[in-house]
Amino acid sequence: MKAKRFLAGTLVWAALLSAAAPQPAVKVWQQDLVLPTYLLGPPEPNPIFFFGRASQGAEGRVYPYPLYDRLTYRKAAKTYKIVYLENEYVRVGILPELGGRLFEGIDKTNNYNFIYRQHVIKPALIGLIGAWISGGIEWNIPHHHRATTVLPVQYRIESNPDGSQTVWVGELEIRHRMRWAVGYTLHPGSAHLEARIRILNRTPLVQTMLCWANVAVHANENYQVIFPPRTQWGAHHHKREFTQWPIARGRYGGADFSAGVDVSWYKNHVASNSIFAWNYEDDFLAGYDHGKQAGIISVADHHIVPGKKLWTWGTGPRGRMWDKILTDEDGPYIELMVGAYSDNQPDYSWLQPYETKSFPMYWYPLRAIGGVKNANLDAAVNLEVSQGRARLGFYTPAPHPAATVWLKAANKILLRETVAIGPSQPYRREIQLPAGLDEHSLRASLSVGSRELIAYSPVRLEPQPMPKPVEPPPPPQQIKTIEELYLTGLRIEQFHHPSLDADPYWEEALRRDPADVRVNTALAINYLKKARFGEAERLLRRALERATDKYTTPKDGEPLYYLGLALKAQGRLDEAYRHCYLATWSMAWRAAGYYCLAEIAAGRGHLEQALDFTERSLEANALNVRALSLKAALLRRRGYPQQALAVLREAARRTDPLDVRLMAERWLVEKTSAARQQLLGAFSEHPATALETAAEYLNAGLWADGMAVLSELAATKAKVSPLVYYYLGYFAQKLGQSGKAAQYYALAAQASPEYVFPFQHEMIEVLESAIQHDPRDARAPYYLGNLLYDWQPEQAVRWWEKSVALDDSFAIVHRNLGIARARAAKGSDLMRAIAHLEKAVSLPQKYALHFAELDALYEAAGVAPERRLTMLERHHEVVAQRDDALAREITLKLVLGKCDEAIGLMKGRRFSAWEGGSLNVADDWIEAHLLRGHRRLAAGRYREALEDYQTALAVPDNLPVERRFGGSREAEVNYWIGVAWEALGERARARELWEKAVAGAVQRLPPPADPSLTQSYYRARALEKLGRQPEARAIYEELVRSGSQALQQTSAEIDFFASFGEQQSQRSRLAAAHYLKGLGHLGLEQKDQARAEFAEALRFSPEHLGARTELARLNQ
Repeated sequence: MKAKRFLAGTLVWAALLSAAAPQPAVKVWQQDLVLPTYLLGPPEPNPIFFFGRASQGAEGRVYPYPLYDRLTYRKAAKTYKIVYLENEYVRVGILPELGGRLFEGIDKTNNYNFIYRQHVIKPALIGLIGAWISGGIEWNIPHHHRATTVLPVQYRIESNPDGSQTVWVGELEIRHRMRWAVGYTLHPGSAHLEARIRILNRTPLVQTMLCWANVAVHANENYQVIFPPRTQWGAHHHKREFTQWPIARGRYGGADFSAGVDVSWYKNHVASNSIFAWNYEDDFLAGYDHGKQAGIISVADHHIVPGKKLWTWGTGPRGRMWDKILTDEDGPYIELMVGAYSDNQPDYSWLQPYETKSFPMYWYPLRAIGGVKNANLDAAVNLEVSQGRARLGFYTPAPHPAATVWLKAANKILLRETVAIGPSQPYRREIQLPAGLDEHSLRASLSVGSRELIAYSPVRLEPQPMPKPVEPPPPPQQIKTIEELYLTGLRIEQFHHPSLDADPYWEEALRRDPADVRVNTALAINYLKKARFGEAERLLRRALERATDKYTTPKDGEPLYYLGLALKAQGRLDEAYRHCYLATWSMAWRAAGYYCLAEIAAGRGHLEQALDFTERSLEANALNVRALSLKAALLRRRGYPQQALAVLREAARRTDPLDVRLMAERWLVEKTSAARQQLLGAFSEHPATALETAAEYLNAGLWADGMAVLSELAATKAKVSPLVYYYLGYFAQKLGQSGKAAQYYALAAQASPEYVFPFQHEMIEVLESAIQHDPRDARAPYYLGNLLYDWQPEQAVRWWEKSVALDDSFAIVHRNLGIARARAAKGSDLMRAIAHLEKAVSLPQKYALHFAELDALYEAAGVAPERRLTMLERHHEVVAQRDDALAREITLKLVLGKCDEAIGLMKGRRFSAWEGGSLNVADDWIEAHLLRGHRRLAAGRYREALEDYQTALAVPDNLPVERRFGGSREAEVNYWIGVAWEALGERARARELWEKAVAGAVQRLPPPADPSLTQSYYRARALEKLGRQPEARAIYEELVRSGSQALQQTSAEIDFFASFGEQQSQRSRLAAAHYLKGLGHLGLEQKDQARAEFAEALRFSPEHLGARTELARLNQ
């Protein structure tokens, strides 16, 4: 019922936005859709802060979202609301509850799913915050595999005067506080689906974003990806490497195409891979199933939408594993992604303060023409020449009863035919060509009357040199110029690099030239984003000192504007007013500068002046939805409700039809039940929108409006975030209502603190006011610490310490202090960190994550494995709630020789694999059977040892292993299987296994301390068994060199192009390096050196199984 009520509200809102439309030729309706669903467990209640995790090549920040990483594998029927659009030719379905994903697209003329249609919802750990599903069209804004890809978004239905229908989906993205909206539109009489995308930077700060439509299609051996014919090269992520297109040669993306492979065909990709078309001339991308003679066309203006990407899991073992993880019976898929303002991933573009980017993308089904060589919104054409014959095909997404097909050679007409053509009647013909004709002289075209719909001539390609791959930036000290330092830092910041920080590059630039305007401004903007307003002010004043030298008016008002923001955030409004006004002298900063002035004037009660400032702001940026909202509020407060409503209608039409601030203003103007219902529906379904609406009223000093809106939410008696009550208390204080303020602050302090993750700068002032009002409130400092930790970790720790001093019974704040101190651990701080986490796990409310994190600290501190395992076993029921915690218990059981118990835990549990993740319980399975096999081998139980060794390779499906580029332990296991066969007297079988061990090759050269190098040791052992001692000795010597090189590094090498995971810890890196050296010395029969290296490995990592095993053998 709630969804129906909310829809009713959206339809009323739609009626305000458009004139009465005729009966639409496109049908739109919503209905229940029951789908088998693998249920998600509850999200992680603990805040997940950023510690360098990479996701899709950019920062894998989770906070302020919760982490959705608990997959239950419980399958149940679940009902979803699906919204359908349908016309004569296609039907599409949208699932607002699953991120606004376009769930299905069916070509009604042949019943072909031109977009991958799932028949099960089966989440996997691929998204930015965990859970993700495949299929359909996923919207990745402003990051790839965005945070809310499987969470509900807002939606509404809109009827258009031309008979078309639109379903809008969108949301407030709370990490950057931007909004996006996508309007899916079907038009009468056409098979093309239009998507109108709007991306809005509603913040006063410059932001960056990427936008990719992730289109999945059903894949099989007949499926081909079609880049435009002028495409000669494809790029990998980061543009770090390139390959020829469509015939790849050499190594690319970890795959060997040296024999020459047509990578446009799905069947030719054994391993996973990405290829971005290096094409900036053409508007289309296509996929075609040659078996079903059907496919999909994507069309968009390449000046705005240049990105064209193929992604596949591949047809090999890893691909089959992910097929099973992501679907039950719908089979493999590939992704045909389309990128706006972006041609790669990660590749981010800039959004200036209050900027809106708006653009369309289009798709339509394709059938029965054998492929495509050119396409636009009107038509697609295919032309293939072989053995003196031309095969010609045309498809149009709209019907044309009398179109003309042309095929010319130079000026000679080879074919002219009038045909009826349309979505249900494509055109295809084959003709004989004159002898000796050059195919490049051909031109195929389709016209209607005097208008040419599409044309194509075979492209004569002049070979292009391979584009220059991107290389990692050198350290700051090695960069020659200040400009290059500035630009290097800017790119790091722009691309949200997960392991590099822009600050060292900018700081080096300032060391050379402390007053550089660009660098001071860039670093100040970074500080503003982190709410470090005083530091930003210092840098901006330094920039302006140079920019205004000799009483000069600066050419660019950027530092003036941002100084105004820094001062406004510190409450110094007179100074802020002056600097923002000066910024408006620069055209580039008129819109943002005047909007800042409008907020200051509104807060002072100068409504007429504030209205004038909003008008001036809108003259420079008519799509600033914040200015439009404020204008409506000012008109309402000055007694012009109809003008206010007109502004709101126009704002929704031109900017964001789902903007909740516009809904709030509409309710404040009308005070109707429909407006209230729509607003509260948005607030309850998307709680962050209530906080953002409150912040906007706070920024403009409209305390009464903010209180009126939030009071309606509080009055519903629904579960309300304590942050709403803190805002209400703050507004009440500002309005002089101290009694109400006390009531609201008390409600905030008493509310549940779980899943309360503040994300707004404005909450700093709000929470500090609450603390001043009630110094006994332990929750407000906890929330303030959460808000500040990723920006100001030292300040966050101080607030958490205050919270603990007031109430030491809250486990999560102890945990926060523990991980914060661990990240800054120096000597005894690590033990203080451990003490906090020990306190956390001792409290009644227990969290599995706390045990995983505590054990990680124990490991870092060198705590004995016996003590660690005892703790985990004592709390096994809680530990078993999370994969990472239980995996630690399993590993420690192996370290302490409890192989049977470890195997029992692995058999009884399905573990989840993160794409590119490091959690690899399959290795524990292998290790457990190897260790047990070694024992049985030593005891003379050769047959049982053989069974264990063979079982080691038979990793069950409940232990998925995410190995992207090598890392297999087959060489090691095959070596030991051979040893067992040898012990059983089966020398021929043993030799066969040793040959297999030697034949195993690593797909990609690993870094010196990579654990997969240990497989080289077992290849060498197998070589010795085969009598090839010189080859084995060379490998042993290389292991010693590799380990020594790793030890010479002062810290872990940063993989500039890392797409997933976190950097390897220093202790584990050093342990791995010593272990490699030990293996090399062992192979060279230098046992004393080997013993010393294994002992060093155990000093850094007492649970290192390999070092333990080899040292035990040496000491026997």
